[in-house]
Amino acid sequence: MAAADPRWDPGRWAAASLRARGAPEPRPGPRRGLWRRLCRCCGHCCGRTAERRWEPDSREAPARRGLQAARPGQLIPLSLSIGCPEDPVSHHTADFRCPVLVVRRGQPFSLCLRLPRALRQPQDDLCVELTLGPAPQVAKGTHVLIPLGESSATGWTAEEEGGGAEEGAGPGAGHALRLRVTAPPHAPIGRYRLSVRTRTEEGGEYAAPFQERHDVIVLFNPWCPEDSVYMEPTSDLNEYVLNETGRIFYGTEEQIVERSWNYGQFDQGVLDACLYILDRRGMPHSARGDPVMVSRVVSAMVNSLDDNGVLVGNWTGRYEAGTNPSAWAGSVEILLGFHRTGAPVRYGQCWVFAGVMTTVLRCLGLPTRTVTNYNSAHDTDVSLTTDIYLDESMKPMERLNTDSVWNFHVWNDCWMKRPDLPEGHDGWQVVDATPQETSSGLFCCGPCSVEAVKNGEVFLKYDTPFVFAEVNSDKVYWQRQPNGTFAVVHVEEGAIGRRISTMGPGSGARLDITHLYKHPEGSAEERQAVSKATSHGSRPPRGRGSGSALTLALALAGPAVAGAALELRVRLRNQAPEPRTLRLRLALAAVRYTGVTGPAFRQEVHQEVIPLSVPYREYQGQVQEQDALKVTATGTVEESGEVLARELRVQLQLPQLTLTLLAPAVVGQEAPIQVLFQNPLPEALTGASLRMEGAGLECPKPLALGSVGAGQTVRLRQAVVPLKAGLRRLVATLESPQLGPLHGLLSLDVAEGAGPGGGAEEGGGGGEEEEEEEEGGGGGGEHRGVRGQWGQWGSMGVNGGHWGSMGSGMGYTGINGMGSGPHKDQWDGVRAP
Repeated sequence: MAAADPRWDPGRWAAASLRARGAPEPRPGPRRGLWRRLCRCCGHCCGRTAERRWEPDSREAPARRGLQAARPGQLIPLSLSIGCPEDPVSHHTADFRCPVLVVRRGQPFSLCLRLPRALRQPQDDLCVELTLGPAPQVAKGTHVLIPLGESSATGWTAEEEGGGAEEGAGPGAGHALRLRVTAPPHAPIGRYRLSVRTRTEEGGEYAAPFQERHDVIVLFNPWCPEDSVYMEPTSDLNEYVLNETGRIFYGTEEQIVERSWNYGQFDQGVLDACLYILDRRGMPHSARGDPVMVSRVVSAMVNSLDDNGVLVGNWTGRYEAGTNPSAWAGSVEILLGFHRTGAPVRYGQCWVFAGVMTTVLRCLGLPTRTVTNYNSAHDTDVSLTTDIYLDESMKPMERLNTDSVWNFHVWNDCWMKRPDLPEGHDGWQVVDATPQETSSGLFCCGPCSVEAVKNGEVFLKYDTPFVFAEVNSDKVYWQRQPNGTFAVVHVEEGAIGRRISTMGPGSGARLDITHLYKHPEGSAEERQAVSKATSHGSRPPRGRGSGSALTLALALAGPAVAGAALELRVRLRNQAPEPRTLRLRLALAAVRYTGVTGPAFRQEVHQEVIPLSVPYREYQGQVQEQDALKVTATGTVEESGEVLARELRVQLQLPQLTLTLLAPAVVGQEAPIQVLFQNPLPEALTGASLRMEGAGLECPKPLALGSVGAGQTVRLRQAVVPLKAGLRRLVATLESPQLGPLHGLLSLDVAEGAGPGGGAEEGGGGGEEEEEEEEGGGGGGEHRGVRGQWGQWGSMGVNGGHWGSMGSGMGYTGINGMGSGPHKDQWDGVRAP
């Protein structure tokens, strides 16, 4: 039977069924399609109906529920079930906590149909039917009809499995027909509704369509060689699709810091939230098979501009109406909150946008990683250079300096083929959800071929000029002349796009991928790429900076620790045979990680080399959250008028949260966790809060800590409930207005039942972090007490972000004797161990 056989026309089937049975008009399908057409801009009604599945009314005739009474000769299915235990494993979807079957395209899944008698071909015909979206159409590939043993017009297939039909056991059991259904490797992803149609020609009778339907979610398949997101099956693939916890790097080029992030792409509700993002944007279901378009839509929807997407960006430092971006520990809470309310979540900055992007794209099946670029330029005028304007005395003219250099910027790489680009541009593609500049009228970025960025091919889509400027633009210094014009006085090459970093597969260590984005700095290939790119810029390319016999360098003379004095060195070297006189200006200011510089709080002018020491009291209150200290040195050689300029950004080192598992971790039982940290500042921390999140863990709600004294060490106990056995990772974040975010990571080996829960692991080196979350139970937020060799825990639930009642030996423990009793100011003074 040909795929285009008119017998399989949906209209003919419905008409024949009504003629044969005199059945009433069928009830309409899901009503959410109407609401979306009427109210596309409103997330509330769309959001609430997006999860609903229409279930037949119990008052309808049994035939409407698939329990049809067959006439002689008709073949009416008795039941339909989809999936088998092997399907989630072979499709790499076993970790999804989802009530429906989740499969990947290009790979078969099982279907079992129970019939009242054996299927007799060619007299009997059977067709598998799938629909996608509120208005499925055969021509769009969203209404699929698959005749048994043949291929549909869109490439779907349905084949008998094994020996075909088999006799059931017991009276009325019927015959079981097992099928293998395969979505083509280019099928649109999303939630399909699956049913079957049967027909027999005996007596010219047609059976009514079988009304028992099941949902099946189809995702991209990076394990399928024919899928456009295919990646060689190595440890990289497991890392970039299946890993639920990762590390995000921040800080500065010289002081790289890392934090853990819970992606949680398999957590309950996350997959629904990711599909809702595509629905909310109104992306046509027929276009959802193209990873290029899907990733571009997600990059637009993760920020709230244009379309009220997932996250509101906020770089003001004022977060009273939401959550401080530094406080988030993962993506799950953000995505579930957006899906639940339909309103954008407040607030996010670049690493939060990138963390959520990684979750969404990995969840949908695209291999994705989180990437950090240090000294990342933001080119605002498409000149493909980073322009810095100085006045006659070498002071920066902030009014004109619209370009900026971020201490770091975080985006994503996702892996896919690019049939829309010339050959050689497949592989890693940049996508960036942080709203910086518009692309085709929307705040989105990418996908942009990393190979195109490396070779300066800024004429290729999407947004390659912007990404190229972020990683390989030259810094051009312009000085105002006496007549009011500006002249180029210095060109600094190699200052932009440094130590581009991601987490290495399997190891957790930082992997430097700068070589993927640019040729070796200063090489002929790198200069040729810059020349090619700037020839397409908004201004003619500038010549290279001239060499100088006098060199200027800035460096740290010791570790930069928060709360301690900052020791710097300015190094000058004269390679000319005659002496030179340099008038040097040094300025020290706080700089936001986005490159926005505050007022200089210390300036000096020198004609000789001296060390520079900055005590804490001078930068106290200047540095907050992700801020760094920027030291700028500009000078003029009196003999030649030559200009020198250098910049050093210093990230202050912060202590880590130390997480310890105090008892074995067992599925369904509370596992006590100790959190230990010290305030390194000579001033108290106020408004501090602790947040935890972990894949496969039920974690506590955010906890307000109150005041932490200067230099004080705090020991805090929390509890998490493991939901799945195996290795689980807990991510914790503590933030306060006076101090940047502190992070911690803990690994838990969770046992299925009673028995050892495995070992714990403390964050090490560069700030490894782990955390788990736990919900407070009932009313006052109480939890069951944990007794035994670990002593007695009182109730320790969280109620509205604060402690509920605290039992003896439990709760917030301040070393150095804060408070005289267990309930004084929610502190319990104890002795240091």
